[in-house]
Amino acid sequence: MSREEKKQKTRKAIIAAAIHLFGKKGFEKTSIAELAREAGIGKGTIYSYFQTKNEIFYAFCEDQLEFIRDELVGKTDPKAPILEQVMTVFMGEFIHVTQDRKFGCFYMQQVLFPDDLDNGSFKKLEDKWLELLFSLYEIAQERGELRKDIDLLYLAGHFYALYILVVSAWYSGRITEEEVAPAMRLLFQQALEGLAPSPVSIPEQKVNYNGSSI
Repeated sequence: MSREEKKQKTRKAIIAAAIHLFGKKGFEKTSIAELAREAGIGKGTIYSYFQTKNEIFYAFCEDQLEFIRDELVGKTDPKAPILEQVMTVFMGEFIHVTQDRKFGCFYMQQVLFPDDLDNGSFKKLEDKWLELLFSLYEIAQERGELRKDIDLLYLAGHFYALYILVVSAWYSGRITEEEVAPAMRLLFQQALEGLAPSPVSIPEQKVNYNGSSI
């Protein structure tokens, strides 16, 4: 194993330990020493990779974004309908975030209400996420799949709100894991039908008493 491979293995072990402990004990109650023990490394080794627990959380978020990009490249044709692309994006996020159910809950809380984290750093991650979505929506607008009069930020918010609804339903037990994708697809499809450009209207024709048009 090369030095770089060892570094990547250690980095993954630290993030995996954080996923487990942040979900189990909470972000504030987890110490660096506990993370080190969970990862099977020394405390000093963690500091050679990450200076704070916040940085570990951001590393997870960056890995998540990279995972979604890989999913888009590997599973979705760039020319595929926007429905298929947003399904790939949000199912990719669901799979990556909920690999540990309790951590997934913590992650969603931090995304929606990032009080305990550095908002400046989190905004940078959010900007990268929006950049990915905007690129998809812009292409969809050019292809006539989405209305051009809707701001891209509102489009992003629209789909993300539906995603949150599905994840919440899964956490509350209203739907099973097998039902997540069908539920998400249905909600996205309904949204797209309302966000698509209106078809060109055909002028109404008046009809006289014998059935011929005037």
